[in-house]
Amino acid sequence: MQVRSINTGSARRLKVGERSVLTAIGKHPVEGPVAVHRLGLEGDEQSDPSVHGGLDKAVYAYPAAHYAFWQAQRREHGVSLFDEVLPAGFAGENLTVDGPLEHEIFVGDTLHFPDCVLRVTAPREPCFKFNAVMGFAQASRAMALAGCCGYYLAVDEPGSIAAGQRATLVPGRRSLGIAQAFAAKFAKHSR
Repeated sequence: MQVRSINTGSARRLKVGERSVLTAIGKHPVEGPVAVHRLGLEGDEQSDPSVHGGLDKAVYAYPAAHYAFWQAQRREHGVSLFDEVLPAGFAGENLTVDGPLEHEIFVGDTLHFPDCVLRVTAPREPCFKFNAVMGFAQASRAMALAGCCGYYLAVDEPGSIAAGQRATLVPGRRSLGIAQAFAAKFAKHSR
């Protein structure tokens, strides 16, 4: 795995339909090394720790390979008329990464970076705020059908991380894959 971009953001108001909600889904790339604490990256906020954040969801990683899918989805739903390049952090991720994809990584795997260790804990579950950011009401459903959810990471060893760094993946028990866990959650919610 290689980190393409480190992204942080502050909580702010987002208009969703007729209401205004507090969210920290808007992430933007930052330069240089960023401190990694038990509860996330220095300078990053999480507005609803009941679903995003906490010890088990301190950092959110998203494969850059999925950005082409979202560009096509936004074009198909009339949000973007062209193949606009989406900026890193657009999906609300802290780490925009090159590999591994959801079917290649398992709960309990650890990512050993030069100065910190992160552990895979769960798939991301999309919400109405994700729909608002993507610009169309079926974005969460599209994520569920495509399985391009990304994954949450716990911080096993705090330190720092920077764009361009590579991590060594150390397999855990390999009993529950991120793709499998996400499919199970989606099936449960669609009943």
